[in-house]
Amino acid sequence: MRERRERSVVSVSIGSKKRDVDERIDLLGTRVRLRRIGTNGDLSAARRLVSELDGNVDAIGLGGTDLYVRLGTRRYYIRDSVRIASAARSTPVVCGAGLKDSLERDAVARLDERLRWAERRVLMVSSVDRFGMAKTISERGADVMFGDLVFGMGVNVPLRSIRSVRRIGRVVLPVVTRLPFKWFYPTGAAQDSTTTRPGLVKHYDWADVIAGDWHYIKRFAPRDMSGKDVLTNTTTAADVEMLGRAGVRRLITTTPRVNGRSVGTNLLEAAIVAVVGAAGELPKERYDQLIAEAGLGPTVVEL
Repeated sequence: MRERRERSVVSVSIGSKKRDVDERIDLLGTRVRLRRIGTNGDLSAARRLVSELDGNVDAIGLGGTDLYVRLGTRRYYIRDSVRIASAARSTPVVCGAGLKDSLERDAVARLDERLRWAERRVLMVSSVDRFGMAKTISERGADVMFGDLVFGMGVNVPLRSIRSVRRIGRVVLPVVTRLPFKWFYPTGAAQDSTTTRPGLVKHYDWADVIAGDWHYIKRFAPRDMSGKDVLTNTTTAADVEMLGRAGVRRLITTTPRVNGRSVGTNLLEAAIVAVVGAAGELPKERYDQLIAEAGLGPTVVEL
């Protein structure tokens, strides 16, 4: 039987170039080359790069941002991200949001035996970009503090229920998704910095588990996180060292780790799309099937 040719996918990220990667993995019986190219927050450069890659790779991942955020069954598209993705005419562009919804729900369920969610206090630094994770953790009985207003908008008012997240989201998301993305999310060099704010440390101190987007977690993390678990993704070897110095007990990422770093969800979704030859994001049921076939699951690093 003739071997399937190697697939090539690239994550075009508006994040820091320091986090770039060029690796190969075996996925669903196919060799895939995974590359990440950061643009240090330059959205115009990201759009140009997408245009250059169009037709020359099998799939493109959009990193450092999402094309949309999901609140229940409704999607809110991010204007800046759509502009970048629209530069591709023939190559599929995905942001990880589709795969993330399936992968992270599955990860939370698998972790129940180890973490015992019903006994945990969880700080979910942002939930609208990981609604599947947030909802599943809540459904498993955890005491959850949702930090969307706190970390995303600078309003130190944590939300305490999924119902509150839905209510606030319906009001805020139609406006926020049309604003410049860098106003509410760290891009470029901002992803390499940490800004500890005394008013936010109490939220970290309260929680047993810190969950959600890594760049929010890192940016506001206190120096002491002794005994805590962190559930996130897209962490490098340097990030693992940082968490170890802070006293974190274990790091759990929702994708596999390759040479010391977790694979970005947008890059993994692009790889799956490329391997199956899809024209874009797949339905949830198909992602569920492929996650099982590929044996994907959470990766636990004891610190």
